Amino acid sequence: MARVLGILAIVAPLAGVSLPAWAQSPELMAAYEQYKVLSTNGKYAAAEPFAQKALALGKEEFGAGHESYVGLLNNLAEVSRAQKRYDEAESLLKNALTISEESFGFEHPNVATAANNLAGLYQSQGRFRDAEPLSKRALAIREKMLEPGHVHVGQSLNNLADLYRSQGKPADAEALYRNSLAIWEKALGEDHPAVGTALNNLAMLYQDLKRHDEAEQLYKRSLAVLEKSFGPDHLKVAAVLDNLKNFYQVQGRYNEARPYRKRAWAIKKKAKSKKH
Repeated sequence: MARVLGILAIVAPLAGVSLPAWAQSPELMAAYEQYKVLSTNGKYAAAEPFAQKALALGKEEFGAGHESYVGLLNNLAEVSRAQKRYDEAESLLKNALTISEESFGFEHPNVATAANNLAGLYQSQGRFRDAEPLSKRALAIREKMLEPGHVHVGQSLNNLADLYRSQGKPADAEALYRNSLAIWEKALGEDHPAVGTALNNLAMLYQDLKRHDEAEQLYKRSLAVLEKSFGPDHLKVAAVLDNLKNFYQVQGRYNEARPYRKRAWAIKKKAKSKKH
């Protein structure tokens, strides 16, 4: 099965926080940095106590209504989600959404981010009926409150397209994917990693529709962009290599699939060895 790539360098699937320099105790900053390093390397169990400590210190320093506190809630939710503790993640994300609504109003971009994060959690669990209204709400807020070509509008379009693709609604998904791609290419440039993500996701849709020539071209463009952005040995690159491998295999083009399979396997083996 082809792999959807998460949004790169726009807002994380669960958008966390960069702490403001004017309001950082050394203890809070140290806990946050430890969380960040460990979670970035996939060590979520080790990152969890630091995310919890940062959240407690952030509440004292910022107050529960501050956007940085909401971001720290999202960080802890991501740690829970990554360890498949979905009920805990859901509770944290619902809290983040409620706080955002109460602190900023129902049509603020921060509310769109909170709704987007909760939708992403539901979608990762296959809870599409729960995810769809939240994704639509996030998109509506961003289209109303941000410029039409804002990168966060592109993110919401891409996320809703992912949702429609998962539900077998290719026509709805294609229009959203293409709009998202156009926004990111214009706002960020054709070599930005978010563009690489959008290319991969549109390629998967075309593969579903058996539009193989278009899918192949988009996969290869995505691979080139992500290799340029992250280097040849990044896991995001491995994800596209896996998609290309699967793309060729399902068509019986095994010789063409083989080099992509070998490269993806080598990258994942190297990354796994670094965790131990």
